[in-house]
Amino acid sequence: MATEVTVPTLGESITEATVGEWLKQPGDAVAQDEPIASLETDKVSVEVPSPVAGTLSEQLVAEGDTVEVGAVIAKIGEGAATGEPAAASATPEEVAQPAQDPGPEAEGISDESGPVTLSPAVRRAVLEHGVDPSKITGTGKDGRITKDDVIAAAKAKDSAPAAKATPSPAPAPSKPAAKVATTGERKEERVKMSRMRQTIAKRLKDAQNTAALLTTFNDVDMSAVMEARAKYKDVFAKKHGIRLGFMSFFVKACALAAKDVPAVNARIGGDEIVYHDYLDVSVAVSAPKGLVVPVVRSADAMSFAEIELTIADFGKRAKEGQLSMEEMQGGTFTISNGGIFGSLLSTPIINPPQSAVLGMHRIEERPVAIDGEVVIRPMMYLALSYDHRLIDGREAVTFLVRVKEALEDPMRLLIDL
Repeated sequence: MATEVTVPTLGESITEATVGEWLKQPGDAVAQDEPIASLETDKVSVEVPSPVAGTLSEQLVAEGDTVEVGAVIAKIGEGAATGEPAAASATPEEVAQPAQDPGPEAEGISDESGPVTLSPAVRRAVLEHGVDPSKITGTGKDGRITKDDVIAAAKAKDSAPAAKATPSPAPAPSKPAAKVATTGERKEERVKMSRMRQTIAKRLKDAQNTAALLTTFNDVDMSAVMEARAKYKDVFAKKHGIRLGFMSFFVKACALAAKDVPAVNARIGGDEIVYHDYLDVSVAVSAPKGLVVPVVRSADAMSFAEIELTIADFGKRAKEGQLSMEEMQGGTFTISNGGIFGSLLSTPIINPPQSAVLGMHRIEERPVAIDGEVVIRPMMYLALSYDHRLIDGREAVTFLVRVKEALEDPMRLLIDL
């Protein structure tokens, strides 16, 4: 008797999701609690585990389909898989088809380490680009090959120099060969937006339509922070098991500045202003399908080590798609670090209902005037985007100045100045 696999509860107020990828195919053996599919919600990817051990006998929905919580998406049969699922009776048309090399579209492709399981989307990409999946190193969960891995391998193959072949002697042409004009192919690819990308697009546009967005800038000399990191990084790592990064300095500096300018850490609720006596920092981290913003709660009360450990854990689990909805809800202020991608300057967009976001950027050596002399210092541009309905320009500038002062003299973070 087959056991039904249903869409699990996805979190408060979330009633549906999109089937992102089938991790198991009909005929595959599955263990109890082994993931068989991944679902995309507005913010995270959720894996659907098998409720029993057995064989995946049927997929009732396709990748890209929208499914509701509690919907049946697959069935698990009893017993272990013995190979490919039994074929249905062939029609005369099917019998008449000549046998073809199954190639990489088979459910799995074997290499020296065993079978390589491919999702339908990945198999289509393998066929389209003509690459050998057994030679691709997967970057997906548990080393699975993704569509991006296939495209990257195809690009690498195309850019590799063609092997020199020994030319065979050709008969001399009776007349000069005509030059044949070649035209390059122009291709388009249409890919359905993921649910997460659709939500990001909607929220960002809503923020532009609702808030009176404005951005103010400043720059900060990062010498003191870099010297502190260089001096204490080994001792810090040995004691806390995590490296001392820049984010803990910025989080602490923002917590200090928010005490002087509480409007930056507030929000508009109807015709009221809601102030918070805590700082819950949404930290933008990169995930396979876009940026996500898990929340470091009560960051103002955390130590440097606690902040670094929390953010490192968020970053690791974001790449694995293991963040929960609860971890990305709330937040009173956002910090986004575009500098890790090389950004010099940007105007970040607030994350509603928050009223402000701080944008960090790359550090680069620039000439600056100090005490009447031009010196070279490691400088970073800071950008504060804010909702002008709540935060005045004076408050925004004051907040950035407080952050700048704390970073250029980190002792202020210790003595709460």
